[in-house]
Amino acid sequence: MMGRLRAMREPLKYVQGRDALLKFHEEMGYMGKRWLFVCSNSGYKACHDKIEKSFEGLDDYRRYEVFGGISSNGEINKMKAIVEQDNIDTVVAVGGGSAVDTAKATAYYSGKHIVIVPTVAATDAPCTGLSVIYNDDHSFDKYLFYPTNPDAVMVDTTVIANAPVKFLIAGMGDALGTYFEGRASIRTESASLEGTGITRAGQALARLCYDTLREYGKQAIEACKVHAVTPALENIVEANVYLSGVGADNVNCAAAHSFYNGVTSLGIKHADHGCCVALGTLVQLVLEGAPKEEFKEVQDFCLEVGLPVTLEEIGVTTPEQVKTISENACIPGETIHNLAGDVQPVELYDAIMQADAMGKIALGK
Repeated sequence: MMGRLRAMREPLKYVQGRDALLKFHEEMGYMGKRWLFVCSNSGYKACHDKIEKSFEGLDDYRRYEVFGGISSNGEINKMKAIVEQDNIDTVVAVGGGSAVDTAKATAYYSGKHIVIVPTVAATDAPCTGLSVIYNDDHSFDKYLFYPTNPDAVMVDTTVIANAPVKFLIAGMGDALGTYFEGRASIRTESASLEGTGITRAGQALARLCYDTLREYGKQAIEACKVHAVTPALENIVEANVYLSGVGADNVNCAAAHSFYNGVTSLGIKHADHGCCVALGTLVQLVLEGAPKEEFKEVQDFCLEVGLPVTLEEIGVTTPEQVKTISENACIPGETIHNLAGDVQPVELYDAIMQADAMGKIALGK
């Protein structure tokens, strides 16, 4: 660790609040006069009118492109061509993870400003300095790491409160791993996700993320169910998007995210990222030999907010599937190797089985 320079990475500007998009131009206007909005279908519907209202009386050029659905090389090239043709100053992502990843890549390759407007708080992708890029046939291509994080992130909590509550819950699952994966990385003196030494500030954000989830998670879910923007909802959106994103970037991932990557190798359609990371966090605690009290604290949180505690809840039903998860989660380069000791597939298999057994007990099965 001593040989590495410690570093912190975060968006240059983070803005969050009720109807924040009505102040889009007021907050972002310094980035230029010509704007390309890369929108998901639902993102366009939820945000277009508010963004347009913020430009009232101004002659800025605005182009909205409803995006093709996956952050593929073909989609990125299409957006790059628009940036050049229309002489765009700033690319704005409006939507979920794929729209965000496409817009980030477009801005990076074109040398333009990038603003992220997430429409769900389902992952911590908006604040991070990387994208997941796919081939045009939807197969995984690469992680694209950027030299900086986005110029700005703007979260309109009214938009988040009106999105399905399952996205908020999934975001809490993704955020749940941040502290425990970061703690594991610090124990082994691993680099941060950005390849630098880990700062105390990064550790503190990761810890605050976990504390915020536990204190406000249940209240925020109830607020979201009735589309209410309350302090609890604001706190959880900040935890899911900012504390988790900046926290993870400046600490690292470990077994929880490797578990998710292992699950994706099964091709299960409904095993979403945040839910798998939550269960993976419980698996990681088993691998680490965490005391009973700590395991129960995390498991109780999952039960309280509706995150999975058993394999069946993410669609995994056979020992063969668990074996496949274990093997794929332990391949070279996976973040599970940030744990102390070199985790072998057989050890991960056994930890998954124990976490699942404990989950069944908790559910009374």
